[in-house]
Amino acid sequence: MKKIQLGTLQVSALGLGCMGMSENYGPSDERESLATLARALELGVTFLDTADSYGPYTNEELLGRFLAGRRGRAVVATKFGFVRSDDPGAKAIDNSPDYIRRACEGSLKRLAVDSIDLYYVHRTDPAIPIEDTMGVMADLVRAGKIRNIGLSEVSAATLRRAVAVHPVAAVQSEYSLWTRDVEREVLPACKALNVRLVCFSPLGRGFLTGAIKNASALAADDYRRQLPRFQAEAAAKNAALVARLEELARSLHCTTGQLALAWLMAQGPGVIPIPGTRRIARLEENAAAADLVLQPATLAAIDALFVPDAVAGDRYDEGGMKLVNG
Repeated sequence: MKKIQLGTLQVSALGLGCMGMSENYGPSDERESLATLARALELGVTFLDTADSYGPYTNEELLGRFLAGRRGRAVVATKFGFVRSDDPGAKAIDNSPDYIRRACEGSLKRLAVDSIDLYYVHRTDPAIPIEDTMGVMADLVRAGKIRNIGLSEVSAATLRRAVAVHPVAAVQSEYSLWTRDVEREVLPACKALNVRLVCFSPLGRGFLTGAIKNASALAADDYRRQLPRFQAEAAAKNAALVARLEELARSLHCTTGQLALAWLMAQGPGVIPIPGTRRIARLEENAAAADLVLQPATLAAIDALFVPDAVAGDRYDEGGMKLVNG
């Protein structure tokens, strides 16, 4: 597996999103998840992504158990900012200095590590200037509690303000064939500032694999049932796009998911997808995409199919869309 420089880190060209091992995508099995994590390291997929809000907390705890005796073999990214609470009056996002420090200590304890390799602001808090947030993060770097700073779902303007305070190693945003808005400003800014773009949901939460046609096939508690792109008419339109991608994949003797990941990695050496899975077979399929080299004609055909506005439906509901590109 090719390695890419990310801040002070060497990370695998393709990472592993771990959220689904703990929530949102139907029932999971810890033994299966731990086996998948072990296989990831064997394949050279060493860039593992989590957050304190996943579970909440249980995903970090899972990784903490896995990392025992393996710390030196993995690069771990986690995040703070989302507040998971039963209190309807609680803030949804908190970037206050005290909260950041407490969140960092909690993640260090759950992950059972001395330092977090990459620590993201999961979402920016509109009540807190990004300069203040970066100041606290810089203090954590100087204290040795985190090694690199990341931002998630930020605008290009926010990124530029942030790097004026302290270097930013990575921006994590949704980026895939069916979510291409980062191409307008965020990706160019990342390239200009030598910031890596880490792409979550690079397979459109599974839709781009062709395995999902609409929400009705999903488990009753599956998070995707709430998403506009999986609903009725939107899902039908999106499935038609994926069907054409499937035809192209067959001609190239690869899977549809591999083609979608290879297209993403072809967008630049600093673009790092982190497809999530809890199953070894899917992990192996995804990892093999790193060896798939697409010719210019193939890339052009894919771009023509998935033009930025081709996909039907927003990626989140109205409330969720207010939290992106902050």
